[in-house]
Amino acid sequence: MAYDDLRSLLRALERDGDLKRVKAEVDPHLEVGEIVDRVNKAGGPALLFENVKGSSMPLAMNVFGTDRRLLKALGLKSYSDISDKIGGLLKPELPQGFVGVREAFGKLGSMVHVPPKKVKSDDAPVQEVVLKGDEVDLDQLPALFTWPGDGGSFFNLGLTHTKHPETGVRNLGLYRLQRHDKRTIGMHWQIHKDSANHYQVAARRGERLPVAIAFGAPPAVTYASTAPLPGDIDEYLFAGFVQGKRIEMVDCKTVPLQVPAQAEVVIEGWLEPGEMLPEGPFGDHTGFYTPQEPFPALTIDCVTMRKRPLLQSIVVGRPPTEDGPLGRATERFFLPLLKIIVPDIVDYHLPEAGGFHNCAIVSIDKKYPKHAQKVMSAIWGAHMMSLTKLIVVVDSDCDVHDLHEVAWRALGNTDYARDLTVTEGPVDHLDHASYQQFWGGKAGIDATRKLLTEGYTRDGGWPEMVESDPETAAKVDRRWKEYGL
Repeated sequence: MAYDDLRSLLRALERDGDLKRVKAEVDPHLEVGEIVDRVNKAGGPALLFENVKGSSMPLAMNVFGTDRRLLKALGLKSYSDISDKIGGLLKPELPQGFVGVREAFGKLGSMVHVPPKKVKSDDAPVQEVVLKGDEVDLDQLPALFTWPGDGGSFFNLGLTHTKHPETGVRNLGLYRLQRHDKRTIGMHWQIHKDSANHYQVAARRGERLPVAIAFGAPPAVTYASTAPLPGDIDEYLFAGFVQGKRIEMVDCKTVPLQVPAQAEVVIEGWLEPGEMLPEGPFGDHTGFYTPQEPFPALTIDCVTMRKRPLLQSIVVGRPPTEDGPLGRATERFFLPLLKIIVPDIVDYHLPEAGGFHNCAIVSIDKKYPKHAQKVMSAIWGAHMMSLTKLIVVVDSDCDVHDLHEVAWRALGNTDYARDLTVTEGPVDHLDHASYQQFWGGKAGIDATRKLLTEGYTRDGGWPEMVESDPETAAKVDRRWKEYGL
């Protein structure tokens, strides 16, 4: 099972020698970011900064910085543990389309676990200390000024809770949060996100929107906040499925929302309609700065926390970063569900260098002319996969995770006059390369073997790939030690 809270995971990592305590004073202005980025890119341990300048609260960083640590946090041996479980539960029905995804999650919920468990405030560690009104001081929380061009200090791993003003359906999302002052936070809600829709609905109704933000939540909850689930699927349903047990929740003190009882810190507040402040710039996971834009400004009325809390954050920027393991987990977990929407897919890979959402490499068992183009269109219509800018389609015998082999197929198996599809469509809010915001150019590369029925007219048809002689290969395997190589 996954760890019930952050601190139990940190203790386990320390026992394994996979956590380093930093007792020297560190400055959250640039210094912490530089340290964490170096350690992450070197494949180093999780870090617990015990002496953060300006704050009495320890800061946990790089906790999910390797696949090994994220798997440990989620109680898994491999990412396929979850995807195999999902795939097994979906058979034999194999529902198709977006309705099928919802039905699949409903089935997972009914068969695997029950909804989150509500506990009383006295049983919720996150409400051991309650600060309200003028007692609230966000400067006491270690926010990070990570890159020289950032527009301020940010909390990068706050789990934002909202609910739809009309339906009551809640959403859990991970958005960067700029600390404007002691009681104000900027909410960077991109237009494709569910919380942004909640805010727009509330503003249209002339209502303020309640918001709660949890820090240092149980690892399964933190991961679930990053998962690209359909808007009407409860992230806590998925978190319970991943964790393998019920998630304990507690009612907030000042807003009508629930948060993880085992979190470290929670801040509560209200968004008034139309109250905006400039947010950014910010060195984002794309590796480039996103510009300053107006975003809703949240006024904090209450902070609850454990008696001796710690904060968890991450550093994003030029990959690789801590985003890597989180993205790879999503890629593997959601393969069975993507196959519901696009049954043609054998496997897929979202390279970290492409920011995950910018590029998708997809393998198919090609059956008919222009099958690859059909798959491209299906992906561009599949929920958040619609933001994909480049799709490379290869045959099923190509390992989509071997970028050298994928490049060999894409560079050598294509006639760009016929195998390159160029179109336009929605792109990520953070995309800096599109000539206008929110939409831009997309490309699909058909790197599959070409069929005579799709216009390939070369004598002899598509050629065979060069392969070793099987008998000779087996002989060399047997005698390899004799060669002294």
